[in-house]
Amino acid sequence: MNRKIVLMLTLVLLATMSLVSPALAQDPLIESVCLITDVGRVNDGTFNQFAYKGMTDAVEEFDLDSTYIETTSQVDYNANIQTCVDSGYGAIITVGFLMTDATLAAAAVNPDVYFIGVDHFYPEASPNQVGVLFREDQAGFMAGALAGLMTESGVVAGVYGIDIPPVIRFRHGFENGVAHTNMDAAALGVYIPSFTDPATGAETALQFIAEGADVIFGAGGPTGSGGIKAAAAEGVYVIGVDQDEYLTTFGNGETRGAEMLISSAMKRVDQGVYLSLAELVAGDDMNYGGNRVLAAENDGVGLAPPHDSDVPEEVLAQLEEIFAGLQDGSISTGVDPITGEMLDMDDMEEDMSDDDGEMEEEESEDSDA
Repeated sequence: MNRKIVLMLTLVLLATMSLVSPALAQDPLIESVCLITDVGRVNDGTFNQFAYKGMTDAVEEFDLDSTYIETTSQVDYNANIQTCVDSGYGAIITVGFLMTDATLAAAAVNPDVYFIGVDHFYPEASPNQVGVLFREDQAGFMAGALAGLMTESGVVAGVYGIDIPPVIRFRHGFENGVAHTNMDAAALGVYIPSFTDPATGAETALQFIAEGADVIFGAGGPTGSGGIKAAAAEGVYVIGVDQDEYLTTFGNGETRGAEMLISSAMKRVDQGVYLSLAELVAGDDMNYGGNRVLAAENDGVGLAPPHDSDVPEEVLAQLEEIFAGLQDGSISTGVDPITGEMLDMDDMEEDMSDDDGEMEEEESEDSDA
């Protein structure tokens, strides 16, 4: 009798395990990944490198096959994507806003391949693609707030790349951040029609210094990096972009002027890429067919440490308060998070009024309950 009971319990346990185990461990949706840089390289010290790091972190953790293609010209976008498709990679990462249209087209005709678009916004995405977006306006706002607090001349400036939405968000966020902490400061800035022209970036930064700027923000890939390297060498405060440029552009502190780098306006491209791949390895594509937004509220953007610079503790404390305000929504950047355009102040006040009304209504319902 006891043997029968034991046998029955064993059969019940095995049946239960067969029902539960699929939910615990789904089959991976990918085994390989191919990354395509925007014009630039995987070691260029900007968001190409950060995206590559996110991929390699996932590759090492999940034992994925991988490769990458370094784009040398914008006309190669479609061909590079097709190379990854023809090679049989399960996921393709396309880095940079300018590859949005090519990625959308490829995803539509390759439904069995997953596409991860860095800096892409998809109003209508195929179920096999995800856009990885960042609140550059928030990162730029923090950089601007720092610049406003550190300037002594009352003039700061930005060296920007091509005027695409992510760069526009950086610029307008920066300018509004400056105004947030220093209403009397002037914020100069110019777009340069290339992300790979450090010489022009340097020339532009030096021109701004001649106009009185004593803090230079570089937000334009290697073009912006060229600007801040030149400015730092002249003893002017600089702020990097995308990743911590102390570790890249300034050689972990070994490059001349590293002590003038007061921070970098970071966007966690590596985290966005890693999470998008990790989900597929776990058998989960629920976040595909839309956009993933990394912002202050989920620590997807922020400022890098001041490292060797002389940023005062009281300034760092103010920045922490501002970041907390961005996280809880009590501080607005004044920038449209999609287009990057400046928001109309009347519209901002109306939106905040609507939010307050909704909160009051919810509180009233809670009290009635």
